[in-house]
Amino acid sequence: MSDPLDRQRLDKWLWAARFYKTRALAVQEIGRGRVQVAGQDVKPAREVKAGDVVTLRQGLVVREVVVKALSAMRGPAPVAQQLYEETPTSIAAREQAAAARRLAPEPAHAMAQGRPTKRDRRALDGQRRGGWGERWSASLDDGAGTPRS
Repeated sequence: MSDPLDRQRLDKWLWAARFYKTRALAVQEIGRGRVQVAGQDVKPAREVKAGDVVTLRQGLVVREVVVKALSAMRGPAPVAQQLYEETPTSIAAREQAAAARRLAPEPAHAMAQGRPTKRDRRALDGQRRGGWGERWSASLDDGAGTPRS
């Protein structure tokens, strides 16, 4: 009889290895094509085993990991990190991307005054449209000029 954990569903493994907070999120990311096994798009029920290469994208970060072990339950982060090993090329690419993000200028610094406050927006709207009274009607008339009672 074979060991019950010689193979495991991909979505369960991604959840147990703490790449995604829930299995539902793992299924969603797999469905969006952000997870590949051996370079091929897969379905959530695809079984993985020790030695498989899994490529996944989390936001801007692309990781390539080798499955080292399987786990039936989600444990603490140090235990989860023992389930996989990130490839050296993946580590180098991730560090290079992080360095590029650090060196890139902050988009918010390009703005001279920043985002307008609520008061500023109201002042801008008042300049463009002639004021509050033209935008909203506070009268109780029915449109025919006769007030409603």
